[in-house]
Amino acid sequence: MKNIFDFQGKVALVTGAASGMGLATARAFAEAGASVVMTDFREDLVQAEAAKITATGQRAIAMKCDVSNDEDVRRMVERTSSQFGSIDAAFNNAGVMAKSAPMAESSRDEWDRVIGINLRGVWSCMKYELQQMERQGRGAIVNNASVGALTGNPGIGAYIASKHGVVGLTRTAALEYIKKGIYINAVNPGLIDTQVAGDVVSGSEDAYNDIAEQVPIGRAGRPEEIAAAVLWLCSPAASYVVGQAITRRRRNDGRLAVSLKRFGTDWMDVGETDAWNSSIRQQRHPVRRGS
Repeated sequence: MKNIFDFQGKVALVTGAASGMGLATARAFAEAGASVVMTDFREDLVQAEAAKITATGQRAIAMKCDVSNDEDVRRMVERTSSQFGSIDAAFNNAGVMAKSAPMAESSRDEWDRVIGINLRGVWSCMKYELQQMERQGRGAIVNNASVGALTGNPGIGAYIASKHGVVGLTRTAALEYIKKGIYINAVNPGLIDTQVAGDVVSGSEDAYNDIAEQVPIGRAGRPEEIAAAVLWLCSPAASYVVGQAITRRRRNDGRLAVSLKRFGTDWMDVGETDAWNSSIRQQRHPVRRGS
């Protein structure tokens, strides 16, 4: 049986590839035989990570790209296609967390920063990737959204709005381009062991571990586990998957009531929420019953 995860002769583009899920996915593509283009606004770091991959005999190049800058994105896609001839798979992963603040106290600058990277950045990446993939007549795009795309969350409205938008863009573009041989899907990671997840709990190891224990498997996800989902979505195994947002919830059954008196307050029933969303409520935004 043919190895459906063989990416020999393919070219994969990964944004936000200097660390976390982006780096894990870039490594996974390289290990599967793809030539990998790794981009990040942290140029020195992404260059160093690409060098580690090439030192193993695999193929990778790195370049600086700020996905909120359309010209950076255009150059990224143009250089990738001119150097390798195609873009067979793209993981639009670059994103940021919003600074926590109630909506009435949030700033326009923070809104523009988060939307510019998380949503407009994904739109811009897809715009130029799709132009190249249309010329090829094939391709696969996976956008990194979040379980936050499925619910609301106090204090991080810009982040939640951006991730809802990513899923909407994914589904719309998927319908527009599937008949042109281009598959577009998304992943909605929950609590994944990355720097961003640690930042949510202000670096508190106890708080992080407490949240991780609420996940059915009893731990946070690993970046490599998201990478595996991305490669699957870019492989022939997902040839009948169109416009989906692959989600991992923490819930064991239909509902999950969270009452965390150890944090000094009674928390509202969060229903179908997830470990990521709960983490922010627990640490930053208690909602008292009767308030």
